[in-house]
Amino acid sequence: MSPVLPPAKVLVTGANGFVAAWVVRKLLEAGYAVRGTVRSASKGTHLKNTFAKYGDKFEVFVVDDITKDGAFDEAVQGVDIVEHTASPFHFAAKEPDDLIIPAVRGTVSVLESIKKYGTSVKRVVITASIVAVFHPAEYPAVYNETDWNDFSVSEVKAKGAAVGGYPMYQASKTLAEHAAWDFVEANKASLGWDLVTINPPWIFGPPIHEVPSLEQLNTSQSQILTTLSGKRTDKKELTEQGNWVDVRTVADAHVAAVQKAEAGGERIIVSTGTFVWQDILDAANAISPPPFASIQKGFPGAGKDIVHDVAYDTAKEKRILGLEHVSLEQMVADSIADFKARGYTL
Repeated sequence: MSPVLPPAKVLVTGANGFVAAWVVRKLLEAGYAVRGTVRSASKGTHLKNTFAKYGDKFEVFVVDDITKDGAFDEAVQGVDIVEHTASPFHFAAKEPDDLIIPAVRGTVSVLESIKKYGTSVKRVVITASIVAVFHPAEYPAVYNETDWNDFSVSEVKAKGAAVGGYPMYQASKTLAEHAAWDFVEANKASLGWDLVTINPPWIFGPPIHEVPSLEQLNTSQSQILTTLSGKRTDKKELTEQGNWVDVRTVADAHVAAVQKAEAGGERIIVSTGTFVWQDILDAANAISPPPFASIQKGFPGAGKDIVHDVAYDTAKEKRILGLEHVSLEQMVADSIADFKARGYTL
């Protein structure tokens, strides 16, 4: 498929989400027109205000229930690209279906609508996750796009709600991405578009979507605030390993995925690298002058000599998308500046 360049029109589902709002912004900055779906008109007000300077290049479209048959039938009409980001991200589900049904059904619903009514759609980009890639292995391990987390799916099927919130989330993302690729395979003879999935790890960085209160701060940024404020103090916790990427880098990936012809049909890991929570504390404490009177010190430098058990091969991202990644230091500085602007204190 050829690159889809501005001024093409893009549908962004779940446009009021943490990642999606940045995707909308990056697309508008690149010259695209954007139609963003939200679940109610009131959820679109902040977006309209945020992107008011783009005039009719940005519009809000209400899709009240993404799991309903035909939910996106109208929304997909007249667009050239679909960026599907709408999927729940939290670890508080009581039952597996609380996450799995909206994740899977929402994905299949938008693809079915595109097949029926998205006659001008040329490419679909889905926000997947690294949790659909990671699976138990002999460590240290380096994962790539051929890896799938079918382990969590099996675990959820075997244990149900007793498995816990995080494995349920992992299973939901794995099943939703499988469903997308299975849909393309089953309908490849009749589709006029190709698929790209973007698989990021922990996504940090300053939010531009509506955050009415501290309690409604998105999950990943809440974890940074928790770390800075001294609610994660144990050395074992502070050296817990992970992989991360900035939300702005993820948004850039969504733009590049429609501008690079060779991205079509690809599953692409987008990760900046490894981290431990102590690295975030070290970056915060290196800011001068100190942004807050009290940021916990933790165990300075404790993350430097850690040999990480899990890493991800990002050769495909470098070869196809060629992204410039936001550094950990910049992400931390920008996140703290955002916390201060919102009146959050430590």
